[in-house]
Amino acid sequence: MKCLCSGEHGRRAAMADFSAGDCSSQHIEEAESSLRDGDCLNFEEARALLGRMEYNQGNFEAALHVFEGIDVPALIPKMILAISTAAQDQKHRAGDMNSVFPLSMRAVSLLFEAIFLKAKSLELLGRFTEAAQACGTLLGILESVYPRGLPSNFSLECKLQDTLSRAVELLPELWKVSGFEQEGISSYRRALLFNWDLHAETVTRMQKNFAIFLLHGGVSANPPALYVQTDVSYTPRNNLEEAILLLMILLRKTEWDPSIFDHLVFALSVCGGLKALAGLLEELQPGVVPREVRNYFLALCYYGEGEHLVALNILKGTLSPGEDPVCLKSLLLASKICGDLSSNAEEGSSFARRAIAELGTGSESTAGLANLLLGVCLSTCSMASSSDSSRLMLQRESLAAVERADRKVMDDPTIVYQLSLENAVQRKLEAALYNAKRLVKIEAGSSLKSWVLLGRILSAKKQFFDAVEVVDAALNETAIREQAELLKLKARILAAHGKPKSAVDTYRLLLAIVQGKQGESERRIEAEVWYDLANVYARFSQWNDAETCLSKLENLKSISALIWHARGQVLEAKGLKEEALVAYRNGLETDQSHVPSLISTCVMLRKLGNRSIFLAKGLLGDALRLDSTNHAAWFNLGFLQSSTEAAAECFQAAVLLEESAPVEPFR
Repeated sequence: MKCLCSGEHGRRAAMADFSAGDCSSQHIEEAESSLRDGDCLNFEEARALLGRMEYNQGNFEAALHVFEGIDVPALIPKMILAISTAAQDQKHRAGDMNSVFPLSMRAVSLLFEAIFLKAKSLELLGRFTEAAQACGTLLGILESVYPRGLPSNFSLECKLQDTLSRAVELLPELWKVSGFEQEGISSYRRALLFNWDLHAETVTRMQKNFAIFLLHGGVSANPPALYVQTDVSYTPRNNLEEAILLLMILLRKTEWDPSIFDHLVFALSVCGGLKALAGLLEELQPGVVPREVRNYFLALCYYGEGEHLVALNILKGTLSPGEDPVCLKSLLLASKICGDLSSNAEEGSSFARRAIAELGTGSESTAGLANLLLGVCLSTCSMASSSDSSRLMLQRESLAAVERADRKVMDDPTIVYQLSLENAVQRKLEAALYNAKRLVKIEAGSSLKSWVLLGRILSAKKQFFDAVEVVDAALNETAIREQAELLKLKARILAAHGKPKSAVDTYRLLLAIVQGKQGESERRIEAEVWYDLANVYARFSQWNDAETCLSKLENLKSISALIWHARGQVLEAKGLKEEALVAYRNGLETDQSHVPSLISTCVMLRKLGNRSIFLAKGLLGDALRLDSTNHAAWFNLGFLQSSTEAAAECFQAAVLLEESAPVEPFR
């Protein structure tokens, strides 16, 4: 008995099966027409043709009914033998050209398409797992012959190659939507690591989809097996590394695709690889990435690494008159960087104004951001201004810009925070408090920075009880390892409220969190705690405890000006004025911009009596230039005035500022 039916037998069997079903006479006529040219089509091949017609007509259930009639398990050995025989024939063209195949490659191609369309029908009917299994069966046939992919000297029939390409691309997507993510990852790797003679566009599309899935799929992928590493020795250790590798390959070989770059920026940002991204950008050939885009992302990389001036210089190259002065993103980033650099704040306000001018009636959110950046830059300029009138003007403009931003983008936490901060710095405490409470409500109490600002504002209003309650509420919402800033604020509020014992107890809790930690923030807070405790003990003449705190502070070997100032405070409390003056001067030699040392040096010069008034005035002038709202500086400046009127103005300013002074600076 021959394994193949005659053409007439196959046609009649297929038509009889369909006539019993729901297939229309028109479809049967189309099938007959398709089969007239085939003298050796068997029953399965006839079903494959008829199923294709149903699928193309959109009758997916009918197509699935037809395809399920094909005995695929029985045909798999014949298909494997046909493919391997065809490969041998391609390899030995000079051999016997009259070899008898169990199936022709045309029949194999037809059956391959039937299995693929069955998978597509199952997918469209929502049966994703079955669809993936059908698709896997198709690829398993070729993998049985070629476990590592097609040989380089072997080519498939055109229709068969097209079906293979579509199946290779479909399989991982089916596993993903079925919920079998690990199988999807394995399918992606087999498709990309083995040679299936896929079109370049298909490979690119799969690499991109795989990278996105690794980054955002929420699945931890096992590292690929070493045996598949043929050309390189590097094996990615996790999702992130594998995604970065794929995206870097894509970036080098494809035309500019902003989405690929966005995903690569995200991946490298997560793993702290911004320097690597900058290096990649600098290596790219001119024209691969538009110059303004390249410079923008280069600047972002260097800014993220803390190299602000390098980032700013890159952006200036893009924003110079000879380049592209209308690159909005670059203008905003340049303004942001300048806002962080007091020496470049004026230039930053210029960039922000240019961005606002270019926006016109554009996006409200972008306009809000531009106005926010303008407000930040103007605020930074005001802090560096040497003229009172100029400083007040800049503060008014800064507040107006942030208020415009708030009107354009309602309830944006960053804008509301800056609005509250600007009002607080300008001692408009009612507006500051309103916006701080509004901010905590917007963020549902999730931001530590907002709680700290609210506590500082309440302390400035001398509402110490409310301030402690706010800090306690924040502590209840905050993990222990993140409570350091809150505990420091609470201790200072308690000390200002005349509760030194409670303050000392709070400092002890704080020390339990930060002591022994190697982080820069923890070491800074620990130094401030020992400084505060030394002052508390000196105030109550507890000299042994004060000396112990000084010893702890000196052991940290950081913030030298703070150490010298704490030493001077203790010596001054003991009545050792000369020694205290020496300590304060040592602090200034370490840091000439340390405001407490400037003021304390002036106080000692005044108390010693025979020192230069001009030197003392100069020191207080420097202190007020650095912190124009320091009430202690204004108070001591009043003693050095030659006229009663000028002295009264200084004392009045000191009283007003002290009434609204927070227990620690607003910023």
